[in-house]
Amino acid sequence: MKKEDKKTESKKEKIKIEKTKIIEKGSSSIKEFKQFISKGNVIDLAVGVIIGTAFGKIVTSIVNDILMPLIGIVIGGLNFSGLSLKIGEATINYGVFIQNVIDFLIVSLCVFIFIKMISKLTKKEEKEEEKEETKKDEQIILLEEIRDLLKQNNKKSKN
Repeated sequence: MKKEDKKTESKKEKIKIEKTKIIEKGSSSIKEFKQFISKGNVIDLAVGVIIGTAFGKIVTSIVNDILMPLIGIVIGGLNFSGLSLKIGEATINYGVFIQNVIDFLIVSLCVFIFIKMISKLTKKEEKEEEKEETKKDEQIILLEEIRDLLKQNNKKSKN
């Protein structure tokens, strides 16, 4: 064989080896990605984001469609979103800002109440678990006392 033929064959072999390495790395990355996605935490996070988005839409609707008209009636029919200040050619819509601050406060309040309710439920479950554990502990203590009394009786009867 000629030297040139050997060089091209060795280059082709190197390219084949590099291709197989790339394919192996790609398939291992895909496997890692599948494992990452299938973990419960990622799925829980995705569900949380979806529910949070829907919850945000509900709260925004409550603010825009129910609370803000009522607040507007209470303060004399003032619509915050229409408030603006014109300086030169620039318009500063501070009413929209006020509306967004109120939205934020109401969303924060709703989330706070939601978390309080969840924590109360989990505290009740924890208390029930603690009661079960203390019952077990009382039973163990009682059994240990019985065992000790039996040991004492056995020693007395032997003497």
